[in-house]
Amino acid sequence: MPIYEYYCEVCKSNFELIQKISDKPAKKCIKCNKSTKVVKLVSAPGFRLKGGGWYETDFKSGSKKNIHDSENKMTKTGKKEN
Repeated sequence: MPIYEYYCEVCKSNFELIQKISDKPAKKCIKCNKSTKVVKLVSAPGFRLKGGGWYETDFKSGSKKNIHDSENKMTKTGKKEN
């Protein structure tokens, strides 16, 4: 489930809630317990794609590619490197 960030205009604090995408936005601050002036903030997602996969093979170009099987690289003449 995603973590949503909120800001309370009453106590001037930020807080996070783990909610389903289908859940309604929070209406009450979890720090001051006031039920007014809570604003949902827009924040960047926090995930990282690691290892070989679609990014390595589909989106990197030229010398940036870091294909997993580097032992089978061919030289410019078409011969395998030893």
